[in-house]
Amino acid sequence: MTTPQSNKRYRWGIIYCPCIGALRPMRRLNEVREYLDERSVEYDFFVSENGESVERKARMLSDNDYETVVLIGGDGALQDAVNGIMSSENRAKVALGLIPNGIANDFSRFWNMHNLDVKETVDCILAHRERLVDVGYCRFVADGVEQKRYFLNVLNIGLGAIVVEIANRKHYIFARALSFLRGFVHLLLYRQNYNMKFRLNNTNVERRFMMLCIGNSRGYGMTPSAVPYNGMLDVTAMRKPKFLGVFQGLFMLVRRKILNFKLVEPYRTKEIMIESVGAAHVAIDARPFRPNYPMYVGVEAECLKFIIPGRVGKKR
Repeated sequence: MTTPQSNKRYRWGIIYCPCIGALRPMRRLNEVREYLDERSVEYDFFVSENGESVERKARMLSDNDYETVVLIGGDGALQDAVNGIMSSENRAKVALGLIPNGIANDFSRFWNMHNLDVKETVDCILAHRERLVDVGYCRFVADGVEQKRYFLNVLNIGLGAIVVEIANRKHYIFARALSFLRGFVHLLLYRQNYNMKFRLNNTNVERRFMMLCIGNSRGYGMTPSAVPYNGMLDVTAMRKPKFLGVFQGLFMLVRRKILNFKLVEPYRTKEIMIESVGAAHVAIDARPFRPNYPMYVGVEAECLKFIIPGRVGKKR
């Protein structure tokens, strides 16, 4: 006879993070629950109020022996869930499943999960095909205590972080989409370089850059060659282009050829120490971030079990 405690090995712990500004915020959750009931899946679900709530619930589920934690959310919520799992002593036992419910959903796009509907995504999680993935981290000291924050996609410094910060001030999908447009206008009219100083691969770099992107994965196109399973971080440092150069850069970004842009300096490393970034803003996986310096950014190789599709989604 199986005890209720051991049942948690087979029950899903589901965390639902509503898409900000959605007209019907509970629709995705209702679709998932209907299909789970149809497939006779045992689960407990929790609705999050904010990022701290997602992180707290992910850790609680991990600490309480749930071996399948499923997030219904976007990249920001995914980062919060990863931090909750990684802070648990049971993190090696937990497999993380994802049902995309955000705006960019960059990590799910890496695995072609964005092409799957709700039923196909649930079926993938039921198939439970696990892949150990790398997790990036940044480490710094605040008030005499070492802080550590994990990420799956990218740490953005400079212009990319400004776009994220503008978007996070908006509470509706349409307004958030417009904020990204505003970010491009900012790129055109208010291009700014920042004095940045960092060290990687035994090399000191001290120059003025418009943005610095450190990717564990594709990083919204700025680290297009990064993959979350090689134990390395891709670093893209970009200087300020002239007015017409902006359009060339955007064209190459869309075509995933930004590393060929003449103002880009690409690197690959296991760790980068960032000493200073001037007045540049910082964002981590679609969340504004306020670290102290020096900050060490590195990667823990193949430390998180992530549930991936058994096949890629069909393009639509």
